[in-house]
Amino acid sequence: MRKTRTTLSDGRALIYYDEAVAEGLVRDHTGSRGHTGSRGHTDARDHADPRGLPPIATRSERRHDRLLDEWVVIASHRQGRTHLPPADQCPLCPSAPGRPTEIPAPDYQVAVFENRFPALSGPGGGRCEVVCFSPDHEASYADLGPAQARTVLAALADRTAELAELPGVEQVYCFENRGPEIGVTLTHPHGQVYALPVLTPRTRRMVDTVSRHHRATGRNLFDEVRDEALADGRRVVVAGEHWSAFVPQAARWPYEVHLYPHRRVPDLPALTGPEQAELAVLHLDLLGRFDRLFPAPAPYISAWHQAPVRTGRELYALHLELFTTRRAADKLKYLAGTESGMGQFINDIAPERAAAALREA
Repeated sequence: MRKTRTTLSDGRALIYYDEAVAEGLVRDHTGSRGHTGSRGHTDARDHADPRGLPPIATRSERRHDRLLDEWVVIASHRQGRTHLPPADQCPLCPSAPGRPTEIPAPDYQVAVFENRFPALSGPGGGRCEVVCFSPDHEASYADLGPAQARTVLAALADRTAELAELPGVEQVYCFENRGPEIGVTLTHPHGQVYALPVLTPRTRRMVDTVSRHHRATGRNLFDEVRDEALADGRRVVVAGEHWSAFVPQAARWPYEVHLYPHRRVPDLPALTGPEQAELAVLHLDLLGRFDRLFPAPAPYISAWHQAPVRTGRELYALHLELFTTRRAADKLKYLAGTESGMGQFINDIAPERAAAALREA
């Protein structure tokens, strides 16, 4: 993968990722040389940002909920962020004459930049990045080919490794929100990477649970959950040589799939070339199944759970959790009284039934 660094006019970092020149290779460039990309032409990466934006001066705040022992981020500056602009004003499309965007180049394969409206900001407060999967505004992740999907995954792995080295970062979280029902503010195909200064409540709980289980049994709970699902078979959606996807036994969402590697690894940078290649194909397969569940494309969240930077890495297992908020063609799953008020999920669809529907999709 060819990696080219540059900066936007307000000083934020912008990184272009282009299809691998050699298998498994990441080449970091700070110069302006171009290369012949998968589109069959020379992709220059030296376009300057002409917008003259002022430097970002936002700062988020962390506040501790003492009763729950959880951190809450206050980011009031995000109230003014761009919200569902028309396609001809999308800030994630390539720049065009008279219409500069967050990406100065007239074309790109995968582009990553620091968020202009970050939920996490300020010294030691973390970092938020936007990952543009494709220059095609009308595309979705499921429309990508395996080579493009693998470039996206390589970019996520690279961002995970680099952001984990920043001072104060405890966890790197890669995710994609899709659909207005989820609350997206930009419809262009993109994801995000958060470098968090604390462990999220869910990660901390999993670390604690897996550690207790290992002390009591000597076994790894992530491995047991995966192996039990594969042995049962009824909740398996798709299985490959290196990865398997299944509906969890206690699924919270109507259609929820977890994708696990057969070899336990802590994070995306730890994957081998063959593991990454099969992951690209199976991830696209799952997203296609979600899109075929209903007449309209399903809104979803695709969330990579990676090991914390410093805590519990030896027992943690990389896995993807993919779920939709749609429970029927004309019905959404809302987090209402019990879910939002008490954190007690109630699922309307049995996991075995959901798995069967996804296998047939």
